Amino acid sequence: MNSSQELCQQCHQKHDCKRVYEHLGNQKGPSVAYKAVVAFLLPIVIFIASLAIFERILSKQVITKQLQTALGFIIAISITLVSVLIIRAINKISAKDK
Repeated sequence: MNSSQELCQQCHQKHDCKRVYEHLGNQKGPSVAYKAVVAFLLPIVIFIASLAIFERILSKQVITKQLQTALGFIIAISITLVSVLIIRAINKISAKDK
């Protein structure tokens, strides 16, 4: 047994705690899966896709490989930043509508 379980066993309110945690566990609320995907996965996908696209576009230009990589990275970061700002603006507008 760990120390938190030992403390619970000695506590005179352990049944009340159990009831509270059961009540909290049964709460129904909106799923946060969509928000998690939009907040974490979408910017990564946008960055990787834009990096791949601009690497391909810049490879057709007559520039060095280091410059090509640096420009592709800067452009991909810029696009990702703009998309995150757009997503935040959309979230703020939709939050005000609710």
